Amino acid sequence: MEVAGEPIRVQSLSKNNTLPPQYIQPPENRPTTTTAVAAAKSIPVVDLSADNVREELGRVCRDWGAFHVTNHDVPIRVLEDMRGVGRSFFEDSSMPKKLGYACDPNSPASEGYGSRMLVASNDTVLDWRDYFDHHTLPVSRRNPSRWPHSPSNYRDVVVEYSDHMKVLAQKLLGLISESLGLPPLCIEEVVGEFYQNITISYYPPCPQPELTLGLQSHSDMGAITLLIQDDVEGLQVFKDGEWVNVHPLSNAIVVILADQTEIITNGKYISAQHRAITNGNKARLSIATFHDPAKTVKISPARELVSDDSPLRYQQVIYGDYVSSWYTEGPEGKRNIDALLL
Repeated sequence: MEVAGEPIRVQSLSKNNTLPPQYIQPPENRPTTTTAVAAAKSIPVVDLSADNVREELGRVCRDWGAFHVTNHDVPIRVLEDMRGVGRSFFEDSSMPKKLGYACDPNSPASEGYGSRMLVASNDTVLDWRDYFDHHTLPVSRRNPSRWPHSPSNYRDVVVEYSDHMKVLAQKLLGLISESLGLPPLCIEEVVGEFYQNITISYYPPCPQPELTLGLQSHSDMGAITLLIQDDVEGLQVFKDGEWVNVHPLSNAIVVILADQTEIITNGKYISAQHRAITNGNKARLSIATFHDPAKTVKISPARELVSDDSPLRYQQVIYGDYVSSWYTEGPEGKRNIDALLL
């Protein structure tokens, strides 16, 4: 969406108290008219220091695909610093300065500052969200010159945060492998070297939140996503036919299993369908760190998890082809992984 060649950001629309028609969801997708929200529920919490952590991870990966982790060994200061620099960029920088880091609006994988829906199509409803996407792993992809230089510690904070998230993702995939009776490196070896992106999402107050979504319903395409948020609710996970609010939990990290992990586990563990809603009073900040395979990696169920009692459920896919289909066809819940079912 552009005016006179200049991209329009949701934050500007929010300040003008404007909701253009491009952001209005069809009635069946609106948060107040879709499947009921289970307000009293929330996603499970797993203590990574507990003696029974593998059993607990097995349970929540099988039943939910999304959960909080505590005692994750990421310093609280690192989480606070990352939230701080993200909020500073969106709330303390002028719009011209932010636009100096604009991403390529024609490329869904472009690094930088943007405001777009998950799929670039003329008939797709826009998400009420601005974001900044960083390419952080492999290290050869890091180009801090494309990242904000204000506040002065922004780039150092992103690098430190990236490194901690990689370690945690490796630990989690190891424990998840072991919970299935597999060697600890099984899932990580299938995924290969992590291609990590860190996306800071900013959801400004919306003048009519009952008509919009901050982020449409989808499951993540890669292996595992690690997410932190501020104290404003908005993230929801789809479970047993209803949307469950992910209540912010101080200093915990949200783990979201993605589609390739569901494939590798032959459907024993599920990727989580989730979305973000908006509100009329407060801005919301969340930071998602995606860990994906390289585009050339072939993903298929682990041989150890296929048997007469547990037949092969998914056809093999080249990850780059999966990504192309995801962006071309659109997410719409879990339809892309469902297309691989045998």
